[in-house]
Amino acid sequence: MIDFTFTEDQEMLRGAFREFIEAEIAPKAAEWDEKDICPVELFPKMGEVGMTGIFVPEEFGGAGLGHTERIMVIEEIARYSAGLAIALFTHHLGMAPILEHGTDAQKKKYLPELCAGTKICGLAVTEPGGGSDFMGQKTAAIESDGSWTVTGRKCFITNSHTADVTVITAKTGEDDRGRPQLSCFIFEKDDEKFSPGRKENKLGLRGSTTGDLVMDEVVLSSDRILGSLGSGAAMGMAAIGEVGRASMAAIGTGILRGCIEEAVKFSNERITYGKPLSRIQAIQFHVAELRVNYEAARLLLYRAASLKDSGINAVTEFSMAKYFATDRAVTGAQKTIELMGGYGVINEYPAGRFLRDALASISSGGTSEIQKLIIGGATLRGFKA
Repeated sequence: MIDFTFTEDQEMLRGAFREFIEAEIAPKAAEWDEKDICPVELFPKMGEVGMTGIFVPEEFGGAGLGHTERIMVIEEIARYSAGLAIALFTHHLGMAPILEHGTDAQKKKYLPELCAGTKICGLAVTEPGGGSDFMGQKTAAIESDGSWTVTGRKCFITNSHTADVTVITAKTGEDDRGRPQLSCFIFEKDDEKFSPGRKENKLGLRGSTTGDLVMDEVVLSSDRILGSLGSGAAMGMAAIGEVGRASMAAIGTGILRGCIEEAVKFSNERITYGKPLSRIQAIQFHVAELRVNYEAARLLLYRAASLKDSGINAVTEFSMAKYFATDRAVTGAQKTIELMGGYGVINEYPAGRFLRDALASISSGGTSEIQKLIIGGATLRGFKA
């Protein structure tokens, strides 16, 4: 039998997270969006309830849970603040390579504070030449006398101005065929000649910082190399392909959940022609579409997460979940605004924020076209009926 329900422990955990989110996040989500500020002061509180290090083993200060529980947190936060959700998941995104590929010394140095939320993490791979052209990166690291000098610029980086620790990819040479060899380095915010640059003013996913990171001949010791030289491409793509796209799928799913909740509340309370809006058949059609899209996105998302937690490669499954959830979040938010009429475009209500967040989520973690390439390629290579 296939079981698509959460365990009793997972339901209890979700209840505890929801209680925290409704008390600490929901009342402030509109303000964070309007002012475009990331509530960094909330990270230690999220650390206390296990959100910041949820998938990290207890020996390094984490909660020792799985990726199913991790995306559960992201979905629940995205119901109210997709911006904070992407800030938290980018924190996880930077931690994952340290956990998977770091030395014992690196794990002991960085993970406990990151799990506690007293420090914030990030991952920086995107460059001005194009986010999808992963191997076309220009940031370069040159070795001299046992140290590495890194020069370059990353752009569209979430947590750019808030992260204390950032995992950054850089070109460290070429292979025998002349192809770039990428490696990962751990940067700390106080490293000399390493600084945030431009801060972007985004359409959506506000409540998180997004901007440039500039490296002007930053000198790093050899203990800042993460993993082996030349493994940066595999490490970066693995983190984005599973942790990143899983999280963006969770954000899209959370936005859809928020749309349903807002649509149900509004249509039951709004009286028109002497009866609740919810009695009108066209409104019921809108709500039905929202519900089906939410449930379908949720099934794709948590099926992929269960594969990941079982040790099965789930890159294609997360691409499917990301493509579907973010695409349907856009149409879902549009439907919610349409259902609410004039109220839908008033910023006192969250429907407009849902739409802006959904639109911004399409390009985060790889555009829909990139997801289709991944899905199509995997299907043509190995699909079995």
